[in-house]
Amino acid sequence: MLLTRECDYGVRVIRALADKSKKTVDTIAAEELIPKKYAYKIIKKLERAEFVKSIRGRNGGYIISKPLNTFSLLDVVVAVDANRHVNECIRDDSVCQFKDHPTRSCTVHGELMRIQKLIEDELRSTTMAEILKGK
Repeated sequence: MLLTRECDYGVRVIRALADKSKKTVDTIAAEELIPKKYAYKIIKKLERAEFVKSIRGRNGGYIISKPLNTFSLLDVVVAVDANRHVNECIRDDSVCQFKDHPTRSCTVHGELMRIQKLIEDELRSTTMAEILKGK
């Protein structure tokens, strides 16, 4: 699993809002060194996943909407990047000649599934609160 730049930006957005203050996209982008065009895109994904809430109006901005101890790094990665697999063949919607072959099993697929599970278990093992506090 390659954590994409979008995943990194997603974690940075959460970090920017971790103090529970309301911030604009401009402020978040400046504080976390995220290009504004990406910051807005990532915030929208985090908003759809209900990690971030928008406040509309003249004094609007964004706030964190879930306690940091209720979600993990994996939750942020899943919210931001739908393609989070070590290899395409282990995606549910992938087309693999050997995935469901009636007479030939794929040992590579099995090993990639094992590795994917290990990675996801590790990303799930620590809450964002623990990560941002430095454990």
